[in-house]
Amino acid sequence: MHSHITFGYPWQIFYGHLILTCILAPLLWLAFKRGWPVWVRITFALLTFWAVSAAAVVHFEFGLDRVPALTTESFLKSGTGKVLDMGAGTGRSSIMVLQARPNATLVALDQFGASYEQHFGEAGAPQQVLDIGQKRLHANFEAAGVDQRASILQGDMRKMPVETASFDAVVSAYAIDHLNREGRHAAISEANRALRPGGEFLLIVVTKDFWLNYTFGPLMLHGRMPSQQSWIDALEKYGFQVIESGTPPGTLYFLAKKK
Repeated sequence: MHSHITFGYPWQIFYGHLILTCILAPLLWLAFKRGWPVWVRITFALLTFWAVSAAAVVHFEFGLDRVPALTTESFLKSGTGKVLDMGAGTGRSSIMVLQARPNATLVALDQFGASYEQHFGEAGAPQQVLDIGQKRLHANFEAAGVDQRASILQGDMRKMPVETASFDAVVSAYAIDHLNREGRHAAISEANRALRPGGEFLLIVVTKDFWLNYTFGPLMLHGRMPSQQSWIDALEKYGFQVIESGTPPGTLYFLAKKK
């Protein structure tokens, strides 16, 4: 990862398990040193193992602090085209696409509103959050060396300020799943509207699989998540054909084509 790229996720996600390890490990040592009851030693041993292994999952499996590999090589296989990133946030998915497809251009759309403030820790008046968000996104594009092929657009993914049939592909990663059911359906409909006939939509969402439950458990704030079939039904309802899907750790992805 480029040293100047920062995706702005809360520090608790990256360091919370390591802090717990620093607390639990001395307690575990003390429990054995002083001969505390067996059940106490086993409890501290299990908790310490969980904290260490969960930290490893966060840093090496989820890799939220680095640009991920393209979720599927089938996306925009031609290597060129105009891409829209719906809910771009701090640019992780945008950079993923631009690095994997060096002949593509991309428009990064985000509302830079309450949801952005909640997930990336920016506070202040709406205009301040907007300015900070856009500056951070542009700085990440510059650090990744893709700023010449990327532009930033403020807008709500449920009603986007883009022309109909103006993009060859759309990507949305960990954004649409933060909306309620009505919002999710509106965003998927808008993705279809933005695409040219035959265009591709790569939808990436969070799912509560073993890895996510093991690592974060009750700390996850996404509530009840739609099932894999619910996403497929919604995509098909709004004019997409799902041609590929997969389940990386903590994730569901769908590659769909506009009918």
